[in-house]
Amino acid sequence: MTVIVRDVRTQDAGGFARVRRAALPYMLSTAEQLVFDWAHAHPDSHYRPLVAVTEAGGVVGTAQVGIAHDAAEPGIGYANVYVDPAHLGRGAGTLLLRAAEEHLAERGARTLYSWVLDAPENLAWAGRRGYSPSRSAYFLRLDLTAAELPPLQAPPAGVELLTAEDFAADPRPLFELDAVTTADEPSDVGAELDDFAHWRATTWEHPLFDRALTTVAVVDGVPAAFSAAQTDGLGRYNSGMTGTAPAFRGRGLAKLAKNASLHRARAAGCTEAFTGNDTGNEPMLAINKWFGYEIGAREVRHVRTLG
Repeated sequence: MTVIVRDVRTQDAGGFARVRRAALPYMLSTAEQLVFDWAHAHPDSHYRPLVAVTEAGGVVGTAQVGIAHDAAEPGIGYANVYVDPAHLGRGAGTLLLRAAEEHLAERGARTLYSWVLDAPENLAWAGRRGYSPSRSAYFLRLDLTAAELPPLQAPPAGVELLTAEDFAADPRPLFELDAVTTADEPSDVGAELDDFAHWRATTWEHPLFDRALTTVAVVDGVPAAFSAAQTDGLGRYNSGMTGTAPAFRGRGLAKLAKNASLHRARAAGCTEAFTGNDTGNEPMLAINKWFGYEIGAREVRHVRTLG
């Protein structure tokens, strides 16, 4: 079977999403979401999604490729390659990675990061191509049809649980909360959220972002903690981000918000819940274990230095 790699086209969105779900079933992926992401990529990211297709035009592999434009350090690129499990061993992944590296090198990238599923054949594949393992993360899954969620608790005095929809008139306070919690998320790269207009266009308006299920703990009128929710319309729910502003930590507000969001998700008909945690993030792992999440897979971030 001959495989060629090319830039993605709008009509590839369905095949792109299918491959992503087959290779990585713990993440939400829809054609609508992908088309949105491709159209709204930041120009400084030099984002270039690629597909590997057969002679008949079927998508068998995908790559998300770009520059980490919001990283504190310049020259960092990423290339995340996924191949349909039914088409492994036919060279699609190698071709995708080669095209990705060429694109990133031409745009000044000197350090490349790539997530690799923790399986011996995948780790060996990355190692042969010059990538070394760094940090790792878990994919977690919760069966909402069978799980006994912790009972809902009344918020303590001065705390109110709202949804993102309650901020529809002015979401800037949620942007500011997202920015301050993102700043100290475990990461090899680091990121700074400082562009409200871009955040509003790409996060607030994102097709997967569910404002009705996203829950915000407000303390004396100030957004203090939140649990962002994503849904795909297929009964799948994902915790996009759960965090607490530094001044409000240690009060159980993130757990309170996430529990309320999960209860709302189940009432809305969601059947599966997903989330992810850095393997060293023991506090969040403990919280997710308390909810009943189980580890579904592990992914290892790899790094390669060019030149």
